[in-house]
Amino acid sequence: MKYKYILFDLDGTLTDSKDGIINSMKFALEALGYDQLSDDEYLRFVGPPFRTSIVEYFGIGENEAKKIVEKYRERFSTIGLFENRVYEGIADMLGQLSRQGRILAVATSKPKIFSDRILIKYDLKKYFKITAGSEFDGTKDVKAEIIEQVLDQLIPEEKERTNVIMVGDRKYDIIGAINCGIDSIGVRYGYAEADELESAGATYIVNTVIELKEWLLNN
Repeated sequence: MKYKYILFDLDGTLTDSKDGIINSMKFALEALGYDQLSDDEYLRFVGPPFRTSIVEYFGIGENEAKKIVEKYRERFSTIGLFENRVYEGIADMLGQLSRQGRILAVATSKPKIFSDRILIKYDLKKYFKITAGSEFDGTKDVKAEIIEQVLDQLIPEEKERTNVIMVGDRKYDIIGAINCGIDSIGVRYGYAEADELESAGATYIVNTVIELKEWLLNN
């Protein structure tokens, strides 16, 4: 096998989480007196570092963005994180990769505490050696930092990273992989916009979970 270590994004790669994220975002904006957005505009917040996306989209300062994040988490932490589903075929793929001896990890911009709860709820955590995510205080929300954290734990003594690959659905996953010197697979079944994965420089691109499984099992 070429890729012994496989890192996975969570939202849009392992699970379809848009309902919980969008519903919690709507709750936060309504509570704080913001106008509601269109469905396409809400999708901008699915996948990227959340706080950073809010600052960029609304053109507001860190303090105001923090208020939105805190209100969002009120709903997401109790209801939204389970308005979610595992993409069909993901569990089977992870099981086959594990039986092949691959070492799997999750590298997500979602806070680690939420990610672990989701993985446990849907019986996926058993497949992963490491789960890495952002912190509630806004630190470690840059994808390259999260990927680097996984690499430091998995292969601290290994300088060559030719046997590691990152799987994700957004440009942030691809750019993070490039910045860490590893290959990447972009998945089109997630939340990427048209040509986003190509423009970001994905090493490989697949269209479906079935294609992803076949590619990973043979590389």
